[in-house]
Amino acid sequence: MQGSLMLDVGGTWLTAEDRQILRHPEVGGLIIFARNIEHPAQVRELCAAIRAIRPDLLLAVDQEGGRVQRLRQGFVRLPAMRAIADNPNAEELAEHCGWLMATEVQAVGLDLSFAPVLDLDHQRSAVVGSRAFEGDPERAAQLAGAFIRGMHAAGMAATGKHFPGHGWAEADSHVAIPEDERSLDEIRRSDLVPFARLAGRLDALMPAHVIYPRVDPQPAGFSRRWLQEILRGELKFDGVIFSDDLSMAGAHVVGDAASRIEAALAAGCDMGLVCNDRGSAELALGALQRLKVTPSPRLWRMRGKGHANTDYRQQPRWLAALTALRAAQLID
Repeated sequence: MQGSLMLDVGGTWLTAEDRQILRHPEVGGLIIFARNIEHPAQVRELCAAIRAIRPDLLLAVDQEGGRVQRLRQGFVRLPAMRAIADNPNAEELAEHCGWLMATEVQAVGLDLSFAPVLDLDHQRSAVVGSRAFEGDPERAAQLAGAFIRGMHAAGMAATGKHFPGHGWAEADSHVAIPEDERSLDEIRRSDLVPFARLAGRLDALMPAHVIYPRVDPQPAGFSRRWLQEILRGELKFDGVIFSDDLSMAGAHVVGDAASRIEAALAAGCDMGLVCNDRGSAELALGALQRLKVTPSPRLWRMRGKGHANTDYRQQPRWLAALTALRAAQLID
């Protein structure tokens, strides 16, 4: 049975310790980082080794484009999403990027990339910046929708992030606990718009480790107000909710890793991520065992459907996508 924790491994191959922890029944997924990657064939072998141990695990990566692109050697170097928005045929280019990314990621055995970014570029957040499509919420929703269309055409589920918007908070939640002092009405008119427009098309969402004190004293990923009342209740979102990395500084306000995973699931997350900290991952696994958490049936929806499409470089859509992106000078 698939568990409720996604974790990581340290290198390009599995150690005995990795194999042991992957067998833990509370492990439900694995995310790979740049340190796990050499070239496409090696990633394919790593994924096969993981699936030989646990065929039910979700295998994920952050492959947004621009500076957040773990798969590089042997893969198309996708542009930052902000660069797409500057083109007259931006919607077409966004769809091409979504399809290219999803096709390449699934071809090496991974299920999903945590994409697209739905944050708005308010020219305030360095950690968001060019990862965002736009500062205009309707335009951001339009372009993200095209990117999702491309992902779905390739067989990949789409994960919007970082609900309800990280673009206004200036601090980086990887190293600090950001706050967004705006009212709920202000957020509804701006950062929440892409999430609202795309709630019916997204397969998953990832909340921000940001505190919105005029809405709830807890970061969004630990807030029933945000996840249950607003996301599930008002926006009628029925997809998977992944926590952002519970090892990030923005999550430390809740306590240790055991407290964080418990709080995230209690707030409404279906799966928690604990990355780059094996000790914390083990604490979280222990907490899940004690809590006797029933894994969410929604998680099965996130399995990739395009793994068999390994001859994509011979397909007309591949050539059309490369031609369009090169014509726009977005890729080499």
